[in-house]
Amino acid sequence: MGTKTGAALLALSIVLAGCGQSEPEQTAVESAEPAESSLPQFTVDEAELRTNPLLKAWDTPYGVPPFQVIEDEHYMPAVQQGIIELRAEIAEIIKNPEPATFLNTTVALEKAGETLGRVLDVFGNVTATDTNDTLIGLRAEIYPMVTREYNAIILDENLYARVREVFEQSDQLGLNEVDARLLELQHRNFVRAGAALSPEVRTQVADINAELSKLSNEFGQNLLDATKGFKLRIDDEAGLAGLSEGFAASLYDEDEEAWFVGLNRSQFETFMTESTNRGLRLQLFDAYRTRAATDERNNYALAKQIALLRAQRAELMGYESHAHYQLETRMAKTPAGAEEFLRRVWEPGLETAKRERDAMQAMVGDEFQVSGEDWWHYSEKVRKARYDLDEGELMPYFNLDAVRSGAFTMATRLFGLGFEPVDVPVWHPTVTAYNVTDDDGSFLGIMFLDMYARDSKRGGAWMSSYRDASNIGGNEIRPLITFNLNLTTPPAGEPTLLRFSEVETFFHEFGHALHGIMTNIPYAEFSGVDGPRDYTEFPAQILEHWASQPEMLALFAKHHETGDVIPDALVEKMLAASKFNQGFATTEFIAASLLDLRWHMLSADEVEAIDDPRAFEVAILDEYGLIDEIEPRYRSPYFSHTFSGGYSAGYYAYLWSEILDADGFDAFLEAENIFDPETAGRLKKWVYQSGGLRPADELYRLFRGQDPSIEPLLRGRGFLDGDTT
Repeated sequence: MGTKTGAALLALSIVLAGCGQSEPEQTAVESAEPAESSLPQFTVDEAELRTNPLLKAWDTPYGVPPFQVIEDEHYMPAVQQGIIELRAEIAEIIKNPEPATFLNTTVALEKAGETLGRVLDVFGNVTATDTNDTLIGLRAEIYPMVTREYNAIILDENLYARVREVFEQSDQLGLNEVDARLLELQHRNFVRAGAALSPEVRTQVADINAELSKLSNEFGQNLLDATKGFKLRIDDEAGLAGLSEGFAASLYDEDEEAWFVGLNRSQFETFMTESTNRGLRLQLFDAYRTRAATDERNNYALAKQIALLRAQRAELMGYESHAHYQLETRMAKTPAGAEEFLRRVWEPGLETAKRERDAMQAMVGDEFQVSGEDWWHYSEKVRKARYDLDEGELMPYFNLDAVRSGAFTMATRLFGLGFEPVDVPVWHPTVTAYNVTDDDGSFLGIMFLDMYARDSKRGGAWMSSYRDASNIGGNEIRPLITFNLNLTTPPAGEPTLLRFSEVETFFHEFGHALHGIMTNIPYAEFSGVDGPRDYTEFPAQILEHWASQPEMLALFAKHHETGDVIPDALVEKMLAASKFNQGFATTEFIAASLLDLRWHMLSADEVEAIDDPRAFEVAILDEYGLIDEIEPRYRSPYFSHTFSGGYSAGYYAYLWSEILDADGFDAFLEAENIFDPETAGRLKKWVYQSGGLRPADELYRLFRGQDPSIEPLLRGRGFLDGDTT
């Protein structure tokens, strides 16, 4: 329907928390009632149809949304009109007197909901990047309304009967591979949403979905309010001890005549690394790790209720748990498979983290016991002492403009892409846009870059789209892709200098953007960023490897003042230090992944028996042996990936994808050329262009020529025998 069989109705442009793309999982929808009679009726007046910019043809370059004329009040009537049109399109499919065919059912369903999808793409992206109180209120109204429509469609027995009728004829239809895949995925989406269940069970599932929609939205809003609601105030320069001049300047508020540190990850990590004031570090650390866990914004109770409803829904649908349901279509296949994989990396990671802690304690001596608020600061001190490397030495070589140019150069050399800046409407003055072309000069799409943090923008880094690619009946539509970081805005006239971890994040999100823009799949259902969650991070993560290659660094890592290329000696130190603190990075990530899995491996009765969600969380982490000095990257109350995003029972996917990206980059190392044309050609064809054309493991083998090995991942993190910290 429109984009991705109902995904427009799932609000494709609702961006998920953390690194990654915005595509939702193909899962039972967390929304509302299936009965059409229960749906509200809408009337949109003629004047609205004529004047609402969301409902008019966009006379803009490349069909970019006309952001400058879209007002908050335009969204609701546009959504309602989109729903009116969608209902008519679905009714036409259901009431068609002709037997169900690929064209009159499968393709018709794929095309349905175009107006609604277009409106939601704009609304979802804008509410993530430039929101306000009005949009927050509209979000709470629009998404439950839209997902009610989705349930009415996906659980309609008459529509499902037509979908099933076509699917059961698939062997006799003579479909090509792309058409057959559309039919397969469309039918699977209906079945996994519950369309094949009895009417009574469908109603129960829909009721659960309705409540989940409300609770997950409430969870996300609590977290947003808690994150925005805290600012560490520093009133005198003594509190700035250790902070770099540029970072300190970026924190200053002239009106308040004070400095303020917020909880977005970029500011948090920079302050925790640079500040020599242990008391202030503790204040910020405690604020970060207790977000949405106290007072009226306590998300622990919501996390339990969401987990309970998901478990109940899974059992209604015949699954042992929500995790079993989710992983059925993923590369890990089962919760046990995912947990076993995590343990294989957890054990060497935890041992390495303990050695890292001991090294910091040795530096501190008997002055105090190293604790969580000390890790970033003292790990950087140990890194500097051990490798004679100060991150401050690196940052002058990583100007945002140069990093962007380097990423573009990489894509040109690997895939033949071209990038030219274009003057198109944007949603914020700091956003830049580029026309992306293929190796033959053909137009691939528009790529937007939204790089800076602001109060109206959600935290994290992510990729999304204002329009997906499709080509039905010769009507080719190319995508409008956006990727987002949350960098600290430098003082006026100063360059944006990045930590190397932020350089890697840029390359990561650029990889997602390329996955979205290079697609050659004609159906939006599985074009662009598609595939199981533990695969879709692979096209992003593999590009991170180029960011640290000496040959690549020579192309873009140039001093922002002198233009000098980063010295070889500094690169050698950076690479030598790259495995340092991997124990911490691995342990904090897997701790969160295990929390996510264990919440969703429970039966409904087991979730209901949890009296204290915080105690449950602590018990799980103790069971795996997490040391006190390390916090999981996300505790339950601020784990938006899993409780208000699309990663439930799937946060492990980033690490699983690292098996693929580490093994995949080895193909270039084996070719002794990080820009090897043959290897890059296979990567382009079978990964970036193919979307969800085939199962993920098959696509990977077509690129790599073999199944992935875990050894490159362990080697990259310094966990193989003989590695030391």
